[in-house]
Amino acid sequence: MIIVCYVVTALIAYLLGSIPTGYVVANARGIDIRKVGSGNIGATNVFRILGKPAGIFVLLVDALKGFVACALVGAFVHRVLFGDVLAQPSTTLEVHKIVGGFLAILGHNYTCWLKFKGGKGIATSAGVVLALLPQALGVALVVWILLFVITRYVSVASIGAAFVLPFGTWWFHRNDTLLIGVAGVIGALAIYKHRGNIKRLMSGTENRFDKKKETAP
Repeated sequence: MIIVCYVVTALIAYLLGSIPTGYVVANARGIDIRKVGSGNIGATNVFRILGKPAGIFVLLVDALKGFVACALVGAFVHRVLFGDVLAQPSTTLEVHKIVGGFLAILGHNYTCWLKFKGGKGIATSAGVVLALLPQALGVALVVWILLFVITRYVSVASIGAAFVLPFGTWWFHRNDTLLIGVAGVIGALAIYKHRGNIKRLMSGTENRFDKKKETAP
């Protein structure tokens, strides 16, 4: 029965994470966000193309997807299938949170609604880490801000934050190898999704985030 519970959590979390917020917001304005700017459906490209309000909205909703999937979906499924969630072992609930959070990230990165091509998952990952590892998120956020202020590259800031995430997790949860491993996987996936940015950084063609809103065709 517990396996069924995990599968249901994974399915709901994936479908929640797969909602392509950036694509939906841009499409409502008659723009295919995949064909303008960087071609990414994430908040950064929406910010560049549609401006600050739309970019902030997409950022918050994408983060909320991860937070809800991690903090609430597993507990909800657990209560429906097993009854009182508080009566179950805490480790079971932790695994539910991990399953829900990770599948939400995969849903965002590989959304079934756009032929399994999605965003880079930074905002959704941040929502998951907020629910699962809030202290480690604080460390990663400080690194993100510092790198962004210094370089003006969102990609550099995101890669740096992803890199320090498992180390921040280790600092606050030294005896929890599961959480450290999960943080490492989340960070590695975020860096992997930035492989195109890494190539552009190495070739000097990556765009800094200091331009005014681009005009969409």
